[in-house]
Amino acid sequence: MKHIARKRFGQHFLVDEGVIDAIVAAIDPRPQEAQARLVEIGPGLGALTLPLLARCGRLTVIELDRDLAQRLRQHPGLEVVEADVLSVNFADLIPTADGMLRVVGNLPYNISSPILFHLLPFAHRIQDQHFMLQSEVVYRMVAQPGTKAYGRLSVMLQWRYDMEVVLDVPPEAFDPPPAVNSAVIRMVPHAQARSIDPQWLSQLVTVAFSQRRKLLRHTLGRWLDEQGYRGDFDLQRRAEEVPVAQFVDLAAATAR
Repeated sequence: MKHIARKRFGQHFLVDEGVIDAIVAAIDPRPQEAQARLVEIGPGLGALTLPLLARCGRLTVIELDRDLAQRLRQHPGLEVVEADVLSVNFADLIPTADGMLRVVGNLPYNISSPILFHLLPFAHRIQDQHFMLQSEVVYRMVAQPGTKAYGRLSVMLQWRYDMEVVLDVPPEAFDPPPAVNSAVIRMVPHAQARSIDPQWLSQLVTVAFSQRRKLLRHTLGRWLDEQGYRGDFDLQRRAEEVPVAQFVDLAAATAR
């Protein structure tokens, strides 16, 4: 029986063989990687799942749709976690005490940012991530200071990952085609990322970008006063002018 894409799950199934081959090549799964378990988020009908499984021999998939999860269980070598990805503790999926995860997936457009933030606390146990997302989101992730795309998402992810756009994917590569373009991004955690609380950094950056057109003294300045901060952070500029490293330093200086 043909599976009908469900809007509530944000389902758009990848069908272009050339795109599938390019993504699998970018991920470069290795046979039976002992110390790095491969985990796929939202496998859907298995367009990426089955080629990945053929290359590595074992794969863990996280699928919310009960019907799709049942289909996936028919494939030997697949461990199916039937759950909302936002409820999954990725630490439970790490194979050994010193093991790592490799995380991949065609992320649902409606919850892609929450998934990225959900993975942040596990970054120190992740070898790499390869995700297909809406192009607009991908280019916000890698945006540089001084651009309109630079914002909270850019700061939060660039603090923790080195990121590279691997592939642009047109709507016709999917069934049904989405109304937007997509792109694949590679995310490799920084080996020496500054140790700070992601929630604290997120709060600071959210305040900073809450009124993008105003100088920071009108937004972040008030918040810093409430924290009792007496440093010399330059508030006579807009949030989009502040490099990631300066936001991270400020979060460390104000952390409770």
